Amino acid sequence: QVQLVESGGGLVQPGGSLRLSCAASGNIFSINGMGWYRQAPGKERELVAAINNDGYIKYADSAKGRFTISRDNSKNTVALQMNSLKPEDTAVYYCNAGGYYGVLYSSQGRYWGQGTQVTVSS
Repeated sequence: QVQLVESGGGLVQPGGSLRLSCAASGNIFSINGMGWYRQAPGKERELVAAINNDGYIKYADSAKGRFTISRDNSKNTVALQMNSLKPEDTAVYYCNAGGYYGVLYSSQGRYWGQGTQVTVSS
């Protein structure tokens, strides 16, 4: 089992920045990919960004150029730096672990955090 704990959500004005963090514990040696997903009201959960153990990174088109994912394997953490935030970025953001992300094939992991709310509004 793997436990994920997120932090860093909140309310921010359009154009602002937030940094989300996720700490993993438990059977972390089984983890390859770690990532961030989000779910807005009335919409399906979607991938935002993910990173494999080998450093390969995958971004959603909506995140490219604005968001940066990073990982510290020594601390078992993954972070999402979000800049130039827009109202449409408003969602609950979930940390995910155990998946794999590649050019032709991606799969989400089976471990999820509890979610953290990000609200972008003036």
